[in-house]
Amino acid sequence: MLGYKEDVSKSTLRLCVLVIPAEARMGSQNILVTGPAINERAVKLAEDNGYSLVYVPPYTSEEDLVRIVADADPVGVIVRMGRFGASAIDAAQSLRVISKHGVGVDNIDLAAASRREIPVVVAAGANAQSVAEHAIALLLATVKRILPLDSGLRAGKWEKAGFSGKELSGMTMGLVGFGAIARHTAALAKAFGIRVSAYDPFTEEAVFAGAGVARVSTVADILKGSDIVSLHCPLTPETRNMLDDRGFGLMKPGSYVINTARGGLIDEDALLRAIASGHIAGAGLDTFQTEPPSPEHPFWHEPRIVVTPHIGGVTKEANVRVGVDAIEGILAIVQGRALASERIVNVRSLAKASA
Repeated sequence: MLGYKEDVSKSTLRLCVLVIPAEARMGSQNILVTGPAINERAVKLAEDNGYSLVYVPPYTSEEDLVRIVADADPVGVIVRMGRFGASAIDAAQSLRVISKHGVGVDNIDLAAASRREIPVVVAAGANAQSVAEHAIALLLATVKRILPLDSGLRAGKWEKAGFSGKELSGMTMGLVGFGAIARHTAALAKAFGIRVSAYDPFTEEAVFAGAGVARVSTVADILKGSDIVSLHCPLTPETRNMLDDRGFGLMKPGSYVINTARGGLIDEDALLRAIASGHIAGAGLDTFQTEPPSPEHPFWHEPRIVVTPHIGGVTKEANVRVGVDAIEGILAIVQGRALASERIVNVRSLAKASA
């Protein structure tokens, strides 16, 4: 299915806050982090408030994760790498809040968290500039064919004769989703002379007008009308494999795909077929259906696909903002302070549970 939906519109979320009573101050003082160390300013913020950080190796197996969670019994969890599912949530008896180190929550079991009335909070917008810059970097590398030209030159080839490149100026970029990252991407793209349109049924008209971006009514229209399609929407049952054989078939011959959102938005086999046929000229991908991908992944043998290991938002600057926001989200919940519900992805489920 082409398109996506959310439980609550963004305009509604901005108008309300969720306050959760403090319950954990006398219990666990541990905050678990699934992945590498968070920024030192975020660490200091946690420690200044009396909390200790417990780190889990990236992509720890479910069995080991459950054991570590049970031993640490954290009051809060910061999810970075790997899945934090129902078994891990159930193993954390003192758990009061799950905080995403970023915005994508498809690696968190929202239903399991909601059953226990545990808020899942995100660092909305904290890494938007970094991810947008990375989207443009992938676009430049892909359209300008930087990697194959680099490898050819290193192999002794001088390919100037007969080479014909493309200008970005005058191309049309279609954004699927128009949140903070997409809006930053649009601003950067326009500086290259790229015309920008976007699809997002949950963003107000004034946001499109303020950004100078044309609003498109369907994903299909974005695919049909764009030279470059850049994905900026969440991964949901409705958006999974949004770009499959049918989706790629709607795109212009010789067009490009950029994905800094979630790998599951693209049917990877369909992308390979579209690239092999020449219908899609190239793709720049920072995310994959399975992360990390296998060493035998067929993308590694396709020079028209530029790949990076899901690091679009991993910059020193963004890590400060994201880390601090992740800790602040936990502190707000456990200390009983108000937190704007636009930062709480399961706010509707929590409201129903408390009704």
